[in-house]
Amino acid sequence: MEYQNIVWLIPALPLLGFIIISLFGDKLGKTMVGLIGPGVILGAFILVCLLLGGVLGGSLGDGQVFTYFNWIAAGKLNISIAFLIDPLSIWMLMIITGIGFLIHVYSVGYMHDDEAFARFFAYLNLFIFSMLMLVMGSSYVLMFLGWEGVGFCSYGLIGFWYKKQDYNAAAQKAFVMNRIGDLGLLLGILLIFIHLGTLDFQEITAAVKDPSQSSLKYGAGLVTVITLLLFVGASGKSAQIPLYTWLPDAMAGPTPVSALIHAATMVTAGVYMIIRSNALFALAPCTQSIILGVAIATTIISATIAISQKDIKKVLAYSTVSHLGIMFIALGLGSYSSALFHVTTHAFFKALLFLGAGSVIHALHHEQDIRNMGGLRKYLPITFATFLIGILAASGVFPFAGFFSKDEIIGRMVEASPVLAVFGYIITALSALYSFRLLWLVFFGEFRGTEHQRSHLHESPLSMTIPLMVLAVLAVVGGILNFPHALGGHSLLEHFFEEHHIIIKPLAAISFSHSTEYALYAVATAIIVIIAFITYRFYITKKNGPVADGAETGLAKILYNKYYVDEIYAAVVVKPVDWLSVQVHKILELKVVDGIVNLTARGTTEGGKALRLLQSGNVSFYLFVMVIGIIAILFFNSINLK
Repeated sequence: MEYQNIVWLIPALPLLGFIIISLFGDKLGKTMVGLIGPGVILGAFILVCLLLGGVLGGSLGDGQVFTYFNWIAAGKLNISIAFLIDPLSIWMLMIITGIGFLIHVYSVGYMHDDEAFARFFAYLNLFIFSMLMLVMGSSYVLMFLGWEGVGFCSYGLIGFWYKKQDYNAAAQKAFVMNRIGDLGLLLGILLIFIHLGTLDFQEITAAVKDPSQSSLKYGAGLVTVITLLLFVGASGKSAQIPLYTWLPDAMAGPTPVSALIHAATMVTAGVYMIIRSNALFALAPCTQSIILGVAIATTIISATIAISQKDIKKVLAYSTVSHLGIMFIALGLGSYSSALFHVTTHAFFKALLFLGAGSVIHALHHEQDIRNMGGLRKYLPITFATFLIGILAASGVFPFAGFFSKDEIIGRMVEASPVLAVFGYIITALSALYSFRLLWLVFFGEFRGTEHQRSHLHESPLSMTIPLMVLAVLAVVGGILNFPHALGGHSLLEHFFEEHHIIIKPLAAISFSHSTEYALYAVATAIIVIIAFITYRFYITKKNGPVADGAETGLAKILYNKYYVDEIYAAVVVKPVDWLSVQVHKILELKVVDGIVNLTARGTTEGGKALRLLQSGNVSFYLFVMVIGIIAILFFNSINLK
């Protein structure tokens, strides 16, 4: 099969959709836009499936680079428009185009009544194009191009309803905090180029294995600095401490945007980048220890915040931050295949939960406060059934997808040290706590909304419920992708990447026996069952629920206010920067820059006033000056002749 012409079409289709909808969307009408927007993503997904067949069939080997033309040539820098197609990029492409297509289909129903329907799908198509460039690029430069494109599109999608100033502020916050992380990534890329003279992924991997590259040996200072800078970039995109606060505020965008950003694409970019750079990170144990510590803190802090939130999307947002922390725990432990496995299952169940939340919001006419919900399982049976599956998968209940990916990482933590084992089970308990709290308050008990809302409750249209059902199936069976040996599986995903040499230094299989592994599964399951029972008793049997705003006390108040991190950032960073900018404006701009410009203008004016005195209108004076000038010319000429 000729793959050269297939590969470039994958990003070209979403880009074409963006161009058509941007230029002609309003003229085409919602029906055509609703066909073109999802259609180009479906086309890209089919092409990715063909590439997957090539990898599985062996015709693509461990990976191939498809080069189309030379883009930048300056000294040692030589960048081509080239795409690296290997198992890692194809796996990510399957997630991006597959989940992306379902979200596009869902958006047709969810956004149907929005006046900016065409603009929304143009943004979505451009977002998918940027994400495809990010994972297909054969070098850090092309990856960075997609990286920045994703950031730009997220700004437009988060602030999509720009008439609300709070939404604009959320978009600006996401943009600025991502730029901070991007600076770290850019510096890391520059260091790689300065030292190795290349930014090509395959050439960098080869350089790492080169004995002459002494500065890239295990634990060397240079590789530690490079990987730390790359981790800063990953922290911005994948919402790790301290750059995580933008992601919950990204809920300002329409719900399909939340599903797209939080589940399948943007937030996993940092995880993908580290996995792609695993040859470097394997040589930097100090960086991996830092990643592990930051990830544990991110997971626990965000999970405790999720417990106290009253907005259905905010609960899921902090859940996303927590699950991203779990992925980074796997990265910190060097278990890259486990991280990618959780990326995959998380895409299934988190997209399902966000789209399910969108179905609830749609039924309640844009109500997002869980205090005004309850008992919705009777009115929204499909949404309830699929949301329940998402909750069970997110909590890690057997046999749903989240159980296998999360418990695999917990197993790695148990194997590493007893302290990490304790943290692992704390994370399990917190995940179950915020997940079942959300389930009970939204779908069980009595309806707490208005009678007007109750009278208009209805299940969402098929364009919204069909993607929910597909994602629910994936959330049930997704664990098959890396089914563990202890349960009779073959860890297919792990072996798939090892066989194709994607992971340069793969971890050995978990060392403890199957009986120990069963015991770990039993402990995790027991924790989840106990948490589910306690939360049901608390929220349903005893009818407790979130209190009114401002009525929180003690720890609940701290958690609801998100540990006051935003307020601390405002006091420590934002206000000093604002004050400094005002002083710079007053002193540097007004007095120095404007002063120099004004002085130049004043000098010109005063000089003109002096020169005009020579133009007196007196003919005798003009003749006198002319004679003096002639004498001066003759004098200087006579000197030159001598």
